[in-house]
Amino acid sequence: MFDLNKHDFTNLSYLQYGNGTQQRAYSILHSLNIMELLHSFNPILVGTIPIDIHVSSSDLDIICEVYDVEAFMQFTTSLFQNMDQYHYAVHTDSEQPYTVVNFQYENWELEIFAQPIPTKRQNGYRHMIVEHRILQLLGSDGYRAIRELKENGYKTEPAFAKLLQLEGDPYKRLLELEEWDEEQLSQFVMQSRSSN
Repeated sequence: MFDLNKHDFTNLSYLQYGNGTQQRAYSILHSLNIMELLHSFNPILVGTIPIDIHVSSSDLDIICEVYDVEAFMQFTTSLFQNMDQYHYAVHTDSEQPYTVVNFQYENWELEIFAQPIPTKRQNGYRHMIVEHRILQLLGSDGYRAIRELKENGYKTEPAFAKLLQLEGDPYKRLLELEEWDEEQLSQFVMQSRSSN
């Protein structure tokens, strides 16, 4: 298996050397030419597939940095409106407004999530990075445990919270862990696992 510590999540080539699902994901994204089409929005593939904790229901999640929602809507509609189950939604009722584009391609669900925030500062990317760091500390048992929780209906962040016995909002708690250095994170992860 390739070493996730030694690659850049912004360069999709790592998927070519991953497991079968990751290789198929690369093929789908390459076939759509989607990262090139969205290039000006700094797209990054996030979620479970890049860090190898996907389950059968996992989709391909792409985050984008978007400031002009109307222009983005017109652009993505022109590209993807003929795809199966194409849907577009703008959410302005949250603290940070966001836009979501969904469609299906060759039996894969794709979701494009856009916010007026640089992609590496969006929660989707930040959660993925800290989850990746935690998984590196947990090893194969951690990967297996998270997949099992997800197969049993847990969303990704709540699955990590359950495994690590994190109290409170799992999304916020993981972002707190993101700020810890490797030694702090390692101590916490090992302690939480030993008390299980």
